[in-house]
Amino acid sequence: MVADDVTGPRAALIGRTDRRGRLLWSLPKGHIEEGETPEDTAVREVAEETGILGEVVAPLGIIDFWFVADGRRVHKTVHHFLLRAVGGALSDADVEVTEVAWVPLTELGGRLAYADERALVERAPGLLADSA
Repeated sequence: MVADDVTGPRAALIGRTDRRGRLLWSLPKGHIEEGETPEDTAVREVAEETGILGEVVAPLGIIDFWFVADGRRVHKTVHHFLLRAVGGALSDADVEVTEVAWVPLTELGGRLAYADERALVERAPGLLADSA
């Protein structure tokens, strides 16, 4: 999710507290619901997790990863998209989210907890320039 104002382009990030009590910042994401496209899911999940309404600008990429939940290994594939903010207000009302923040694109590398997401967002400035 990107918004552009006088301070430059910013991304809406979500912070979740992990099992160790650390606040980890990441891109909004979630499960594809029946009948949704990956793009539909991105728009819905960003709205649910950040309060921001967006429209898809371009795909950012796909991340595949494994994690352990309830003692079992789970495989997850996440389709990430660059969205432009078109409405809403930043909110951490989602129970799965501890905090939300607008972060300048230039600061994302230092804020995002996961290397694969940091690599994806490096593409955002070029995609924004192409869409202008």
